[in-house]
Amino acid sequence: MLSGSTPATKLSVDQLLDRFAKGTPRQRRPLIKQVEARSEDLAAVGPDLLSGFDPAGDDWAAGWILQVLQRHQPESIAALIKSPDAGWLAAESAVGLNYGPLQQELLNQNFEEADRITSQCLRDLAGDAAVKRGYVYFTEVAPMSGIDLVSLDRLWTVYSQGRFGFTVQSQLLDALDGRYERLWPRIGWKRDGVWTRYPGAFTWSIEAPEGHMPLINQLRGVRLMDSVLNHPALVARRP
Repeated sequence: MLSGSTPATKLSVDQLLDRFAKGTPRQRRPLIKQVEARSEDLAAVGPDLLSGFDPAGDDWAAGWILQVLQRHQPESIAALIKSPDAGWLAAESAVGLNYGPLQQELLNQNFEEADRITSQCLRDLAGDAAVKRGYVYFTEVAPMSGIDLVSLDRLWTVYSQGRFGFTVQSQLLDALDGRYERLWPRIGWKRDGVWTRYPGAFTWSIEAPEGHMPLINQLRGVRLMDSVLNHPALVARRP
């Protein structure tokens, strides 16, 4: 902490929000628990609580504030979300998919159900053949709507403290020199050389390894995962 700066525990709620909103990811991390501890003060701010955040962006600070309120002050959520069916984050679809149910599960931190919905969304984006067979071929990824893949990525980013999502997975892969055999244990999909058993052995919580979700089936090799992470719309989101 810089000399002369105010400790987080002594900040007013407005100061806490300002520091949380404007801080770098590293500066925000120590404030995560403090934000949760001040849920009652956050709820008292009312409809203007998230006025400094963009629903069309992907700032996870807003997502965490919403998750804190949903857990501790659920009655305050209605004042912040204009359309409960759609959710706070603007998640567009070029093919008419409704991402409201996914956003609701992520808001509630029901990550296992959110992962199932995401898998269904990917099948829907791949087309009727993928829906019928129950899984996606890697060749079906390139034609997928980039707008929708970005919406899925933003939803997972915003409601995971920036820890989950396709962009996070691709960043981790890049840091590992593109070696998938090193990525699997890093994100908790493989342990001691053995694939993690679905669903019971996965960690369906915010404490999961970074990049742990959403899951992409690896039984037919890495080509599906590679196709998703290298979709042009997702590549464009990399820092």
